[in-house]
Amino acid sequence: MSRSTPPPAARTRRALALLGTIALTAACSTTEDPPVSAPTTPAPTTASASAPPTDPPSPSASTRVTIPTSAFVELPAELRKSPRRTTPVEEALPKLCANEFGTGGRQVTASAAMTVTYQKAGEPSSNVPQGMIHQTIFTFDSAGASAYLDRLRAAVQACPSYDQSGNRVTVTSKVLPGVGNEALLLTRTWPETSLNGERTGGTATSQIAVARVDSTVTVFDDEGWEGTSGNPAILDRVVRDGVRTIDAWQR
Repeated sequence: MSRSTPPPAARTRRALALLGTIALTAACSTTEDPPVSAPTTPAPTTASASAPPTDPPSPSASTRVTIPTSAFVELPAELRKSPRRTTPVEEALPKLCANEFGTGGRQVTASAAMTVTYQKAGEPSSNVPQGMIHQTIFTFDSAGASAYLDRLRAAVQACPSYDQSGNRVTVTSKVLPGVGNEALLLTRTWPETSLNGERTGGTATSQIAVARVDSTVTVFDDEGWEGTSGNPAILDRVVRDGVRTIDAWQR
């Protein structure tokens, strides 16, 4: 069906009517007070050392929380293969059977992550690193930090083993005493393989430590270089230094 075109006279009357409406609106708008701005929601929580948190910030958060670089542990010079660097939270957090460590929930107010690459003390700079430790920091509202540890314990108990790259990885956990308000140490064990992917007959291990400092939780994930074992002694030192660093930041 074809569309008819209004007669020229009708179009002229419509144009005049439109101009009159515009003029009247402009005259009225100059005499009215400007509208009051609607209340704005608080600015999103930022973390200076990280990508956005894995969970949205809590809607009940009353203050902004910023996690500075100084809240993260730094290795002593003799163990430091390269300076700490910012890492996306979703890449820094370990995964076992599922996303056990990303379950901060709506009580998370901020999150950030950094990675340090370490070496054995006294090794020449030409040697490859021994491993990397990813550190993630979460801050929580109210009792969110304790609830995070409770959920994590339950999730770890439900995941005694899992498959990774064709290898069976077993998981054990225990309390880590003397670290923060509460802490958990997980050990992953799997068949050791050579650089060619062939099994050597031995086993490899790496550890994950999780500690709570008041309303803050920090996760340390030790990864040996190219799938080799991590270094438990270095991780233990990093965890204890890291908890002291967070405690100093919170004061």
